[in-house]
Amino acid sequence: MSATSPHTDRILMGPGPGNPYPEVIEAFSRPVMGHLDPEFIVLLDETNDRLRQVFRTQNPLTFPVSATGSAGMEATIVNTVGPGDTIVIGINGVFGERMCDVASRCGADVVRVEAEWGMALDQQELLDAHPSPKVIAVVHAETSTGVRNDVTEIGAGKGDSLLLVDCVTSLGGIPLEIDEWGVDLAYSGTQKCLGVPPGISPVTVSAAAIKRFVDRSPSWYLDFSMIAAYVTGGAARAYHHTAPISMIYALHAGLGVVLNEGLENVHARHQACGDRLQAGLVDRGFELFAEEGHRLPELTAVRIPEERLPDGMSEADVRSVLLERYGIEIGGGLGPVAGKVWRIGCMGHTARQRNVTMLLGALDELMV
Repeated sequence: MSATSPHTDRILMGPGPGNPYPEVIEAFSRPVMGHLDPEFIVLLDETNDRLRQVFRTQNPLTFPVSATGSAGMEATIVNTVGPGDTIVIGINGVFGERMCDVASRCGADVVRVEAEWGMALDQQELLDAHPSPKVIAVVHAETSTGVRNDVTEIGAGKGDSLLLVDCVTSLGGIPLEIDEWGVDLAYSGTQKCLGVPPGISPVTVSAAAIKRFVDRSPSWYLDFSMIAAYVTGGAARAYHHTAPISMIYALHAGLGVVLNEGLENVHARHQACGDRLQAGLVDRGFELFAEEGHRLPELTAVRIPEERLPDGMSEADVRSVLLERYGIEIGGGLGPVAGKVWRIGCMGHTARQRNVTMLLGALDELMV
């Protein structure tokens, strides 16, 4: 199969969905079973086990939430903080801000720890922000800036606090050690480094976090206590909602691709593509946006060299030409860096050297 989508001639190299693995496309063609079919239950349990391997955790409560990554974010927060609870949140991009929004809607006392966009968060500042927060929350891979925020020191020094980590753009792309790093709650998305279209959100929850769930989640659909009773208390498996059967097929297949290739090999492939892309961009006069030493290989943010844009063309025009003429889709900036930064993804099946070659060659033809 080519690096492009089987349904279009586009190479998806933006911050959103990348091209799916061929095995994932094949999985979507499977006949749909009932969500209570014994064969589907076996496949769901296998999917959860594969998630544990990729998350690098033994947490029994590890499963895909039946909605996209933003639902994983909301679910981990509404189950752990309520009115009067303190949550410390690191903010150096869009997705830290979104966690603040969700937590404030729960009535939590939100303590903000901020860093300039493009810079990594200081782990000690997060630890020092409050003497005893219920939760400390960090985005591991900030999709809006291409920055990796480290969490190992937070996990080691959090005390009785719970550590919540957004892994939407890191799971399957860069090293992530849930148990070793002391992460209590994590959520991700399927459409980034797992090479699966968007639709469900892998989550994992520690035993310590389960014990500190709020008495009653304000969300019925996202109430983890209903599921936790089965995985931790030996209760009978209960019907909660109709599972997205075909999306579970796809996630099962995508995780299988990652594990068959080997998690370390997948990380190395993402790193090699990111290294070559970033070096090639620098050679062409681009300035990397993310702080050195904290740059994501799977999501590269670069400042747009205005002086090199073709005459009469804006940065959005150049992205449109990349899409229409070359079939390459890259993303623009968000928030305060809109129109100033491009975000280029090399994730999942899209993390291939041929795609890097194609993009760099297209830029050579377009940029003055």
